[in-house]
Amino acid sequence: MAFEGLSEKLNNVFKKLKSRGKLSESDVKDAMREVRLALLEADVSYKVVKDFVKGVTERAVGEEVLSSLTPAQQVIKIVNEELCALMGNSNARINFASKPPTVIMMCGLQGSGKTTHSAKLAKLLKKEGHRPLLAACDIYRPAAIDQLEVVGKKADVKVFQMGQENPVTIAKSALSYAKDYGHDVLIIDTAGRLHIDETLMQELVDIKAETQPDEIMLVVDAMTGQDAVNVAKAFDDAVGITSVLMSKLDSDTRGGAALSVLAVTGKPIKYVGMGEKLDDFEQFHPERMASRILGMGDVLTLIEKAESVMSQKEAERLTKKFKENKFDMDDLLDQMKQIKKLGSMKNILGMLPGLGDKIKDADIDESQLGRVEAIITSMTKAERAKPSIINPSRKKRIANGSGTRVEDVNRLLKQFDQMQSMMKQFTGKNGKMSLRKARKNLAGMNFDKMAGKGGGNLPI
Repeated sequence: MAFEGLSEKLNNVFKKLKSRGKLSESDVKDAMREVRLALLEADVSYKVVKDFVKGVTERAVGEEVLSSLTPAQQVIKIVNEELCALMGNSNARINFASKPPTVIMMCGLQGSGKTTHSAKLAKLLKKEGHRPLLAACDIYRPAAIDQLEVVGKKADVKVFQMGQENPVTIAKSALSYAKDYGHDVLIIDTAGRLHIDETLMQELVDIKAETQPDEIMLVVDAMTGQDAVNVAKAFDDAVGITSVLMSKLDSDTRGGAALSVLAVTGKPIKYVGMGEKLDDFEQFHPERMASRILGMGDVLTLIEKAESVMSQKEAERLTKKFKENKFDMDDLLDQMKQIKKLGSMKNILGMLPGLGDKIKDADIDESQLGRVEAIITSMTKAERAKPSIINPSRKKRIANGSGTRVEDVNRLLKQFDQMQSMMKQFTGKNGKMSLRKARKNLAGMNFDKMAGKGGGNLPI
């Protein structure tokens, strides 16, 4: 999980501060030494770490912080604000052209995930109402064109290709095609190399001169750590990148590259790849990422993910069913299928406030959702509509049919009752979801209990 190592170390530092109550200047400086060490171990640039710790220390040792009733919380607040500033205080967006098509030139080294993430970006832009076109300009890597066509088909986005023609000619023709056929965004998948060389850079410079891109987005592999920052600097010096797309951030437990890119290159991270699927792709929000690092969760991203797989109409239908006590096992089965689309359970739970460090060592069995589906599909139509009729003999039949135990069936039925009770609390008198009430209830929920004591199996 992204930033797992850094998040754990920072939370340990803050726990020590909270346990001391009133803080002295030496307490803060001791804590900052540990923060410095945690950032360096996370592979953050030394200069970035030095400037960051200096900025936090200067603010944290002030009279206002040390004399406050909750000095530890004030220090955490300062660290949070400085992390946001480090990654860019506001989320950067694509530079869309005033006159379409907007040309986005994707570049990067081989293995960074450039081709796949070109399709991910195209799919996201299509969801936002654009008509993107992918252009296959990598004629050197074996099967690169075929790969782009495969991922383009999955994203339901057209791919423009001219085989082994000169990449500059392909890019120029793709731009003409985009204008003629009403594509408002052109994403050019350029060639990569195993290392930076003059031939690669010259080709990119030529494509840039021919297409005048509105955005030059560099795809870098987060797992390469500080080398990703060096690659970003080299590409910026040679071509002049405008932004960074960081791939495989979910696989990098350190996250140092994400914290260093803006400070070293001056170029913002605009998107991040968080998994292998085309939907495992997010716009980069510095404040949300800072919140994740500090173990505060990221409920807004989780809500956006949920909204992407469930329409407002469907949400209102379910809310009404909860309010009228008509939510049944068929509805739960549908929700299980929707949850699968959100990504891994560990990532989803990690976005909930206070759960980040608690699920780190938890034995989260991703196949549990499959077992729940098996149990529900082993029920009769009447049992799904009215689970209260499921008696001991029915439970035994359902367990045998689903390849599970009676205890598993009992646990599901119990949690189904608990979920119904909880959702009733979230809904208002008019049958609509009360966001204020939901937030209040979420704040009071026992996430420790949800995560299981001692890092054991999470409940189904």
